[in-house]
Amino acid sequence: MDIVHDGQTLWLTGDFDVRSTMEVRNAIREHLGGVQPDLTVDLTGVDNLDLTAARVLAYATIEASRSGGHLRLRGCGPAVRRMLQITRLARFIEVERAAATA
Repeated sequence: MDIVHDGQTLWLTGDFDVRSTMEVRNAIREHLGGVQPDLTVDLTGVDNLDLTAARVLAYATIEASRSGGHLRLRGCGPAVRRMLQITRLARFIEVERAAATA
């Protein structure tokens, strides 16, 4: 898992699964504990998401909200969206709508 942090966006690349959840969780906590409590997590480079990773994102969303911040996901592919729906965690996580292509 590669994590790049730039301003208000955290870009993740690779498989987001149980092996990388601690690293992602720490990166999200570090950002949310700073001056700007709003964060966009870009998952364009993530092909697979497992249950543990989905839970990390849901919990981070709740934590951001409790501290007056906001967390949203961007660039979710079909597999990521499907996992969020199957686990019923989509109701806790804001996912940006993808732009329609002509």
